This record gives sequence, structure tokens and C-alpha cells, in this order.
Amino acid sequence: GLALGSVGFRTIEGALQLLIAICILLLVSVSRAWVGAGAETASAYEVAGSMVIATRAWLGPVSLLAFGLGAIMYYWVFYRSRLVPRWLSVWGLVAIPLLTVSALLVMFGVIDNLSTTQVVLALPLAVQEMVLAVWLIAKGFDPRAIVTEPAGETPVGLTSVRPATV
Repeated sequence: GLALGSVGFRTIEGALQLLIAICILLLVSVSRAWVGAGAETASAYEVAGSMVIATRAWLGPVSLLAFGLGAIMYYWVFYRSRLVPRWLSVWGLVAIPLLTVSALLVMFGVIDNLSTTQVVLALPLAVQEMVLAVWLIAKGFDPRAIVTEPAGETPVGLTSVRPATV
């Protein structure tokens, strides 16, 4: 369930990132229309442009929150299953709250987006994600943590369905 939840939140994050890209493209279109507009209609384009900028500004931190929720789920799965070393999982579990705090501080206007404070709060997770990627490429999952079931046996906790006898 946690793995599926992680995929779900990562999908939400991707959709939010796509909306951010659409906002940037909309801003280009609104800017071009503003340049071609006369003085009497320019203010309407300024309002539209401000709305697009505000939407983009909110989507970034919300996207980080979706990323954080998904990441905490898969780091917990990694921690419990021991697929990667525990220190690597714990590093992720400790770094995610820092990223979440940075996103919330940006959302509520305490700090600016991409400010030094936000970057410092996000840096431990950024480094951890790179270390995890290198670890998985170089060493992969710990094969001892992967439990395989002998053919014909049911994994613990699952019941087999038996056909009804007539």
C-alpha cells in the first residue's frame, strides 16, 4: 500500500510540475498580448499575468509537498524492508521534514522561493537522493531482503483460494 501511495503522490507531483510548465507558457502568451494591447486593455492583461504568476508560485511548494509525501512512503518501505542500507533510509526520513518545512515556509510567505534558507533546508534531501541513485545503480537492492516463496506456497498472511468440491 505504501509503495502504491508513493507512486500516486509522485504522479500528483508530476502533474503539478506539468501545470507549472503550462503557467510559464501562459505567461508568455499573456505577455505578448499585453505588448500588443492598447492602454485601455493593458490592465486586464496585467491582472491575468499576475494571476498566472501567483498560480505558478503556489504550485511549486504544493508540488514539493506531494513529492515529500511520496518520498516518506518509499523511504519507510526501504527502512522496513532493508532493501537499501538503513542509514540511507534514515537519512531520507530525516531530510524529508526539512524539505516539507521549506515548502510550508514558502507557501506562507515567511521565506522566498529558492531563497538561501529554502536551498539549505532542501540540500540534505537533494544530496541523499543522488547518493540513493548512485547506490541503486552501483549495488542495487540487497538480495537478502527480497523474500522469495517456493513454488506452490502462499506468502505469509495470504490465504489460498481453494476450488469448491462438487
